[in-house]
Amino acid sequence: MSQGFDVPSRPRRVRATAYPQRDIVVGGLRLRYIDVPPDEPAGALPLLLVHGLSSRIEEYDGLVPLLARRHRVLVVDLPGSGYSDKPDRPYSLRFYEDTLLGFLDALGIGEAHVAGGSLGGNLVLRLGHREPQRFPRLAAWAPAGAWEPFRWLARLGRVLGGRALFWPMIWGQSRFWYDARWPGRAHALREAFEHYREVMSRGFVRMYWEIAIEQVATTLFPHAPEIRQPTLLLWGDQDHGLNMGAGVKRLRALLPRAELKVFPGARHSLAAEVPAPLAGAVDEFLLRPMPIAAE
Repeated sequence: MSQGFDVPSRPRRVRATAYPQRDIVVGGLRLRYIDVPPDEPAGALPLLLVHGLSSRIEEYDGLVPLLARRHRVLVVDLPGSGYSDKPDRPYSLRFYEDTLLGFLDALGIGEAHVAGGSLGGNLVLRLGHREPQRFPRLAAWAPAGAWEPFRWLARLGRVLGGRALFWPMIWGQSRFWYDARWPGRAHALREAFEHYREVMSRGFVRMYWEIAIEQVATTLFPHAPEIRQPTLLLWGDQDHGLNMGAGVKRLRALLPRAELKVFPGARHSLAAEVPAPLAGAVDEFLLRPMPIAAE
């Protein structure tokens, strides 16, 4: 499915996860994933982690060992991303929802908690809205879609999107991923760009633009009041791209059973900048006894 590009199925020149990399076919596409059992089985539901736009399993390498102490943790490269198949086909948020549901079905997993950031946070809330009985608790940090639609930006992306402008766009976007004071910023950016060079293909570029355009053109706000599961929102107080700070606070007000955890001095990529506090907050939330909501 490389469409003329030498697209590897495993990392070659960039860091690979320490966990065994597996493959599974969902909807006719090969997906790379990890499935990490808990160190201390506590009877908790499995936890599905969903990565961000154009990212990969390794985005959550700092979270997995902390969350896997008491949870079975699953992370999968979405189609078009990481080292999963990258067909030159239409990409949409609904397609990603279908893929994640099919992934759990293929593993025989019914109920699961689900967590993720940015695109992953968007999909967390969409999955929770779509199948509330299947996903009893949701954790989303800096979720894309926590804004009113930027239709002018979507129109601009449809006109300008393509491989030629991928690099200028990703360079500009990356300025908002990490706080400038974070010591790991330069290394993280170098690794991200090397990863993009390694997986570059028509399918990857198409995925990036189509998912990015749909995200800026849509909003989570109308569906938020219907998401009744306990929901943990997390946000770095230096993350204001596309009005994220105000949007997360609005989501907190709209979601019936939500709470908000703020990380001072952090920006968009919380899993990289503050993995231990982020994992601690998510773990405590998932294992905490939750009062029954009043009817």
